Amino acid sequence: MKKLTALTFLLVIMTGVVMAQVDLTYQKPPKEILELVDAPLAPSTVFDYKNENIVLLYRDQYKSIAELSETELRLAGLRINPVTNIGSRNGYYYNITLMKVGNPEETQVNGLPENPRMTNFSWSPDQSKMAFTNTIETGVELWVLDIASASCKKLTDASLNANIGSPFEWYETGDQLLVRFLPDDRKPLIDKTTAVPTGPRISVSDGSKAQNRTYQDLLKDQADEFNFEQLLRAIIYTVDLDGNKQLWKETAMYAGLEFSPNGEYVMVETLHRPFSYLVTLNRFPQKTTIYDKDGNLVKVVRDVPLEEVQPKGFMATTKEIRSMRWRADKPATLYYAKALDEGDPANEVEFRDEIFSWDAPFDGEPKSILKTQQRYVGITWGNDEIAIARDRWWNTRNSKTYLFNPSDAEAEPEILYDLNYQDRYADPGSFVTERNDLGKYTLLIDKNKLYLDGTGYSPEGIRPFFNEFDLKTKETTSLWRADGKETLERISRVIDAKKGILLTRVETSTQYPNYYIRNIKKRIAPQQITNFKNPFESIQNVHKELITYKRDDGLELSGTLYLPAGYDMEKKEKLPMILWAYPREYKDASTAGQVTSSPHSFTRPYYGSMVYWVTRGYAILDGAAFPIVGEGDEEPNDSFREQLVANAKAAIDAVDELGYIDSDRVAVGGHSYGAFMTANLLSHSDLFAAGIARSGAYNRTLTPFGFQSEERSYWEAPEVYYTMSPFMHADKMKTPLLLIHGEADNNSGTYPLQSERYFNALKGLGAPVRLVMLPKESHGYAAKESILHMLWEQDQWLEKYLKNKE
Repeated sequence: MKKLTALTFLLVIMTGVVMAQVDLTYQKPPKEILELVDAPLAPSTVFDYKNENIVLLYRDQYKSIAELSETELRLAGLRINPVTNIGSRNGYYYNITLMKVGNPEETQVNGLPENPRMTNFSWSPDQSKMAFTNTIETGVELWVLDIASASCKKLTDASLNANIGSPFEWYETGDQLLVRFLPDDRKPLIDKTTAVPTGPRISVSDGSKAQNRTYQDLLKDQADEFNFEQLLRAIIYTVDLDGNKQLWKETAMYAGLEFSPNGEYVMVETLHRPFSYLVTLNRFPQKTTIYDKDGNLVKVVRDVPLEEVQPKGFMATTKEIRSMRWRADKPATLYYAKALDEGDPANEVEFRDEIFSWDAPFDGEPKSILKTQQRYVGITWGNDEIAIARDRWWNTRNSKTYLFNPSDAEAEPEILYDLNYQDRYADPGSFVTERNDLGKYTLLIDKNKLYLDGTGYSPEGIRPFFNEFDLKTKETTSLWRADGKETLERISRVIDAKKGILLTRVETSTQYPNYYIRNIKKRIAPQQITNFKNPFESIQNVHKELITYKRDDGLELSGTLYLPAGYDMEKKEKLPMILWAYPREYKDASTAGQVTSSPHSFTRPYYGSMVYWVTRGYAILDGAAFPIVGEGDEEPNDSFREQLVANAKAAIDAVDELGYIDSDRVAVGGHSYGAFMTANLLSHSDLFAAGIARSGAYNRTLTPFGFQSEERSYWEAPEVYYTMSPFMHADKMKTPLLLIHGEADNNSGTYPLQSERYFNALKGLGAPVRLVMLPKESHGYAAKESILHMLWEQDQWLEKYLKNKE
């Protein structure tokens, strides 16, 4: 009897081991989902500035797992394929066609590369040509497309260095390009899997605070430093349209090239040692140098040291020169920002930032042109007397828009808008720009008038608008607004403001987005200029509606509800429901309750969508509003859990009251912060029958210097970190939870370790949980094999624990 008991015990242990670890090949979801996943994508559309030609770029929706399995080095925030010398996660296009505006016929481009993997598309200055790169097995080539002849040709061999950004820039003349190539003296990279260490890895602190977020893909040792430097080193040549090369600049670690608007100067950004193991390359030592177009040195205009330490807070920034750009309204003038508060939001000052303008050849002193009350975020240039600047402050959610005279620093700037940038209903829109004589985009100024276009969020839905703004009276006049009753019509481009001609993009829940030319001054129907078909016809008859409801504290909420095609709205069969959401933080209740979605948006399921399951007999509440509000001195996260549960209960109650669902069969899910939300809801409520959490973080002590919208560190708010961490409350979680995570997640804070440790805790405490680690995948998933398997896992989970819940 004892032997039998021991044997039984051994079998139980062995069985437990087998059940704990399941080895599967990649699976595929049911046919209803698979046919949607396999639907072809419509092409991306690129219009020229004259609105005469359209370039159509075709791409596959997914990579293959074989592509993701190619050699990859993760260094200082970059992910690089060291064989091809381009970003290892880049997406590629496989075909190009052309259209004339007004003619629906597509013209196939001739001379495309064999087995194309095209990216980095860039118009020539006159937009008669388009340059692009093509990646082959051994590297990256430069190609050029001629629009008139609808043909393209290769300019270089596969020796470009595209490891950081686009590897080329057009000359203003349009007959040649500056191109980054691999240097001849590149040394072989160190293979860390076989290299013999020469000593330990040591990190030290001199006592200065360095409260950085939990960055991933950091440099870890001298081998990483060596490889990083070798991969970024490049040599620059001038290449003409016949492929002839001429040396322009010697080898360096180039991070960026940009011609001045008149083409006479080039701003070159380079990276330098010492590197850091704490921060990514954007805070490594940087130098900005101006050369003339022939490569002769003009001036070093910016030299920034390594910045491992910055002040605390979302509004913290460098105390060095930042945001250096060319002015779009001048032939060759730089502008940049510099903090007046040492980059520290804790310092009380009258003005936070100062903006300077600096004319070529940069032998004079930069001129101060503006001071902003909050952190500067950008300028839209107009002319010598008119420019628009913007600032913002995270802690108050405030944004200011300034009208100022860039030629007169003594003139008081006028604040046109002073508002809560989360208040979508009050958004005045963006000032419209037009292409100037330098080929750059500046404010469209019509005598004393400017123009604005905007998304047009409103209580009655999304209604994009086109307005006129009077510079003298500062009054705004509405010129056109979409009615939003049956379609969602967005402004893609203002073709001619004076004549009222707009390029718009029109869609409905079942009509794929297409482009139209609308004349707002003539009572004629808009002219359709593209005719892309709906690739998702199997779901075009599903029921879709935007529902609004209230939280128990009166806060207005909303979500998009989907019901299966043919659902009997009278009989009202009780369906299982999937609630998919993502929490967002607000500083006031009025903006938190605003409607920011439209029932007329085209139903386009993407790889992570739950809409697929409407074909499987589920109700879906997608994009359910999950605001977390902290007004006044209270921070949103001070009551995070309570507000999560209140949001969830309000959503379930709202759909239940409509009579569509069985409230005992509701699942909740989310990706990233939505996964964090899901784990918290399952731990602290009994509202759900199952959960799906993808690529989340569950232990906030592993992100001790802030996360998401939380500025406080763990040591400043330990109770908040503890209360919000599902890992700390794993003993309360008994609801079936499916955890999915990419093994190569590069998102700050969502280490794969987060899911692994949370799974171990739940398993040890007896919770029903399944962990799926997707090989090679990052924070978002890319390989078709991974995505199909993820969909299969979700379907199996929902069928077992939701639809067929016992």
